[in-house]
Amino acid sequence: MSTRGESGRAGSGEEYNPGPPTPPRQAATVILLRDGVESLEVLLVKRTPEARFMGGVWVFPGGAVDQGEGDGDEAHRAAAIRELREEAAITLDGPDALVKFSRWITPAEVRMRFDTHFFLASLPPGQEAKIDGQECVDLGWFTPTAALEAHRAGDIVLVFPTIRHLEQLSGFSSVEELLAYARARDVLPIQPKVIVEGEVARVLLPGDPGY
Repeated sequence: MSTRGESGRAGSGEEYNPGPPTPPRQAATVILLRDGVESLEVLLVKRTPEARFMGGVWVFPGGAVDQGEGDGDEAHRAAAIRELREEAAITLDGPDALVKFSRWITPAEVRMRFDTHFFLASLPPGQEAKIDGQECVDLGWFTPTAALEAHRAGDIVLVFPTIRHLEQLSGFSSVEELLAYARARDVLPIQPKVIVEGEVARVLLPGDPGY
């Protein structure tokens, strides 16, 4: 069984786990930003359809923390910088270029779990995003609203956390406005919950009825 977010589309690779929770693996993700003509834009990359986890899904660049990258915030920032470089060929000028935005922990009811720290970063001047053609096979710059519309139209596949972040980002008109907001807020962990009803599994967030 796969989990379904409020979008109604199943999350690739998110197998339901009725047994004891799997310990989440530490991970980091970068929401790369630039100012577009009308609003801010974010970079999404498409994972290869052959991938065992999230195959064919459009995501923010990111991945698991490697051994040797340190502990705590240092490790998450190191992983974020490395993943952005590997998946999108973008090199940030050190860990201070990252602004912590959110932290999502995969529901306990899902087999493959991550404790993911999401960071914001501005596209460095003079750099252009490129995919490696192996782990990631396509990329695109989208306004958050355009990405959500493309998902609803079936043009791209998004999963629950990405959808939720895009919904939140759609309320900001510029990169600087968003970064200023992020710098002033406290980041608290969010752990959705999966509620199984027959063959359908709904994803709920803290504060939702039935959570």
